[in-house]
Amino acid sequence: MELHLQIIGTLFIALAFVHLIFPKYFNWEKELQSLSLMNREMMRVHTIFIALTVFLMGLLCLTSPHELTEAGLGKKITLGLAVFWTTRLFIQFFGYSSELWKGKAFETVIHIIFSLFWIYVSALFWIIYFSK
Repeated sequence: MELHLQIIGTLFIALAFVHLIFPKYFNWEKELQSLSLMNREMMRVHTIFIALTVFLMGLLCLTSPHELTEAGLGKKITLGLAVFWTTRLFIQFFGYSSELWKGKAFETVIHIIFSLFWIYVSALFWIIYFSK
């Protein structure tokens, strides 16, 4: 389990850094122009905090896998991570329209990869939480 947590931790840290390219990749300069200043700023600020949260989760998994598998606080943190990432898994299917990826090769591949990743992450945290 500890190796899996370290793998996930490394992938979370990479995912956090991927957030840095979002503004340019998604052309936020142009795309967000029609939004109010508050909504534009909220998109940027929330993206930074999502990246920071994912980075810190990654750091926790990478540096403290043994503690996360232990009874007490580690199990409580693992439960929180299981709920968080299971919710993210459901958002993958029910929060985003399939129009974003259906019929588009690259987007479909990304959708499948992230769906499998969220399943892996969610399952791992639930398994750790329910293990003795």
